[in-house]
Amino acid sequence: MKDLSTEYLGLQLRNPVIVGSCGLTNSIEKIREFDSNGAGAIVLKSLFEEQILAELNSAMDSYTTDYPDSFDYIRAYTRDTVVSEYLELISAAKKEASVPIIASINCVNADEWVSFTKSIEEAGADALELNISLLPSDPQKSCTDNEKLYLEIINKVAATTSLPIAVKMSRYGSALAHLVNRLSWTGKVAGFVLFNRYYSPDIDIKSLQLKAAPVLSSPEEHVVPLRWVALLSPNIEQSIAASSGIHDHEALIKQLLAGASAVQTVSAMYKHGAPYLKTMLEGLEKWMDEQQFNSLVEFKGKLSYSNAENPASYERIQFMKYYGGIH
Repeated sequence: MKDLSTEYLGLQLRNPVIVGSCGLTNSIEKIREFDSNGAGAIVLKSLFEEQILAELNSAMDSYTTDYPDSFDYIRAYTRDTVVSEYLELISAAKKEASVPIIASINCVNADEWVSFTKSIEEAGADALELNISLLPSDPQKSCTDNEKLYLEIINKVAATTSLPIAVKMSRYGSALAHLVNRLSWTGKVAGFVLFNRYYSPDIDIKSLQLKAAPVLSSPEEHVVPLRWVALLSPNIEQSIAASSGIHDHEALIKQLLAGASAVQTVSAMYKHGAPYLKTMLEGLEKWMDEQQFNSLVEFKGKLSYSNAENPASYERIQFMKYYGGIH
């Protein structure tokens, strides 16, 4: 038997394949299934900051009273009802699963939801993933403004919980390497997830209407986190999980070679179901046997930026060398 164990966020995982946050991880039945099929850890479906605010606004729109203080009561009650369902999910998942359960918050600021992180810890979560949904589309906001938002969220959350914190980064933005390094220096982040997956718009040219682009990732997308895992892993002490395009054992192996401690897979679970986890792990073990590796430690980061024979390949952004001869 090969040793597939790895450390992620200070947690010991039996293997590096994590089921990422999605609709499937909102079901105790599915969580149990992922666990029994070999998942290394499970990230619960995100509790959205927008969801909390929408619930609050919905309740307040239909509520009238002559007593202003009642509004505060209704706001608190509605908010706590939304969060209580999530806390129940955490507690139930911890009872049913034998692997680490990671809570997830999808946030855009550091206000409404921060006070709940202590409750998430008390409910039994093993770690907290902050999916900071930041699309740098506002021309009035600078790179520095966006960095301050990341730091503000992390500082406020770290002040309320002792859980290890993973930051799920956006692939959009300038000076990504600098930002990850700066966040790592705070000492408040245990790991990074590269990258979060945003809703993307598309255009229907027949109806001339906007529509949603495909939600699931494609296998080819694994090269996006691959570059950044390889570039960043030698420079930070925190663990990195690769996310996006991890559809098979080959993509899994590539991310580990680049320096990832783990990967998160979602689309493959939607396409193939929980039993496919065993297929991915069997593929990893077979490859390790062929390469005569007995544990992940022996090859993790073997082809990262600092170890690759030609590290400049990770920084190349021009096609000329590879496609210049194509006519």
